[in-house]
Amino acid sequence: MLLIPAIDLKDGKCVRLRQGEMNDATTYGEDPAAMARRWVQAGARRLHLVDLNGAVAGKPVNEGAIRAILAEVGDEIPVQLGGGIRDLDTVERYLDDGLSFVIIGTAAVKKPGFLHDACTAFGGHIIVGLDAKDGKVATDGWSKLTGHEVVDLAKKFETYGVESVVYTDIERDGMLTGINIEATVKLAQALSIPVIASGGLSNLVDIENLCAVEHEGIEGVICGRAIYNGTLDFAAAQQRADQWAG
Repeated sequence: MLLIPAIDLKDGKCVRLRQGEMNDATTYGEDPAAMARRWVQAGARRLHLVDLNGAVAGKPVNEGAIRAILAEVGDEIPVQLGGGIRDLDTVERYLDDGLSFVIIGTAAVKKPGFLHDACTAFGGHIIVGLDAKDGKVATDGWSKLTGHEVVDLAKKFETYGVESVVYTDIERDGMLTGINIEATVKLAQALSIPVIASGGLSNLVDIENLCAVEHEGIEGVICGRAIYNGTLDFAAAQQRADQWAG
């Protein structure tokens, strides 16, 4: 089970939001590259970046901070990024900069042809991000709820050749209320590609609950507010997950 620290970028700083609300942000660091180094030193084997401004603007905004992170740790561990990725030129530029995976969210739902083209052009590097509330997919920084069922969309995107799915329960994100294990397992069981859980991670119990269902196809979990607030010791949690697998 991969524990993947999240570095959410807003105005060049590391922040965490509650339920995706841009005006409800807590700043955890002024130096994203230093934060990336901190998590690598704690044993992270992948990093999850989000360009929050980009997600709202529909285009990259925090590229300077992203490049600084890649310069710091990009040749040591894979780095994945979501937020504001709406065209193939942006995908190509980010991959050229050293990103391992690009996460396509809103654009995958609104322009599935773009996701299909990205998978064709950059196979092995495209992850789809599906953010949901009550099983329905949300877009545009979670501000709009669609009528699409998560499982249905994920199965369609799987046929396009996406590498994996990041599944976020937006009602839980940043709330430390626990991962939605049931919905995550339901999605993983419907797919043959891996699922990365996201939203609500709180403590070691959540990690153990995920490890218990890892065999269903759950590859990892995004670690956000819990590792910044200290309700989860990242290094200890990754060690526990490794012991479980062993």
